[in-house]
This record gives sequence, C-alpha cells and structure tokens, in this order.
Amino acid sequence: MATNVFFQNYNRYGNEANLLDDLVIESIRIYGVDVVYLTRSLEAVDEILNEDDLSIFNAAYDMEMYVKSVDGFAGEGDFLSKFGLTIRDQVTFTVANRTFERYATRIDPSKIRPNEGDLIYFPMNQKFFKIMHVEHESVFYQMGSLNVFDLKCELFEYSNERFQTGREEIDTYYDGIKTESVANLDSLNVIDPVAKNIFFEEEADSFTDFYRDWE
Repeated sequence: MATNVFFQNYNRYGNEANLLDDLVIESIRIYGVDVVYLTRSLEAVDEILNEDDLSIFNAAYDMEMYVKSVDGFAGEGDFLSKFGLTIRDQVTFTVANRTFERYATRIDPSKIRPNEGDLIYFPMNQKFFKIMHVEHESVFYQMGSLNVFDLKCELFEYSNERFQTGREEIDTYYDGIKTESVANLDSLNVIDPVAKNIFFEEEADSFTDFYRDWE
C-alpha cells in the first residue's frame, strides 16, 4: 500500500519544507534573543572516568535563539544548602538547524550540531548556561524534516575552565573569582587563628618517608 503520489506531505526537499524552515527562522528572529554560543575543546580526557579536567572554550559564535522557558527559569531555583546559597536555574533554548549551520558549521565543518558540554552566554542576565541535552526531535518531522534543536541547559558552575575565545568580556569574566580564591588561600593563616597549615606542613616534612625508605 502506498501513499497518494499527489500529496507529498513529508517530502523534505519540497518547496513547502523550505518555506517552513524560513518561517521558523523568521519567527526566532522576531521573538528570540541574541546569545553567544561557546564551543568546548577537550584537552585531557580521562578514559576511565569519562571526563575532561582541562576544558578550554576557544570559539564563540553570535546567533539568535528562542527562549522556550517563557515562564521563567525552571529547575530547583535558588535555595540555601549546607554549602551556602545555591542557584540551579534551568532554561531551554531553541535554535534553527540552518541558523546553527550558517553561524557555526560554515566556519568549522566539524561542528555539525550543538554539543552537550558547550556553553551559551545569555546576555539578559549575563550568565553562562551549560548544555546538558540536545533534543533534535522536539518538532516532529513537519514536512518530513527536522527544523530546530532544543537545548536544555542549566546554570554553569565554574571550576577553573579556561576561556580563549578572543573576546575580552568573555575571557576575563571569571578573573575576579580566580583572584579572590588565591587571595583567600594566601591569607588563610592570618584570618583564621585556628588554621595552622604551615605548621602542619613543616611537621610533616620532618617525618620519615616510609614509602621512600621501603623502596
């Protein structure tokens, strides 16, 4: 049994499919926002733990995306935990396939789709969001094609990643955190009278290294 040859509703190469792509892109341009898409480069992948301790974000692309979470940030929100104030905002961005190809794939052919682990800089609250999952079938085969990617993101937690995009406002975004962390460590013995890190280190150096003597 075959479908009617006079009604090609799922012909992805038809004029209707191209028109639908154009309408999706135009809608995102009208109702979306300009964001910066940052791609991650893996430099030291641990094959056992399947993680990278030396991630570098070395490319930035300006593109328009639609904020699908129109009612505000999802997730657990802001709450007080035993570690202090914790913010776990989540947001979903929608980007057209052709938009991503135009701004990213044409510059770097290896970037054929958004990847988990990449970042999105959201200028409205000046925060970075990490892509946790890329859904490519959120709009299910209208006219036989897939038109958009849904990027499910959560607020990025900085852990000494390096930014080398060539954009000063992005590359220096976390410089204040680095300086503050180093200053706190250097002044720990002065601020906290209980801390005796230097004393313990000097005492430990005077002990016999049992492992070295055994060898």
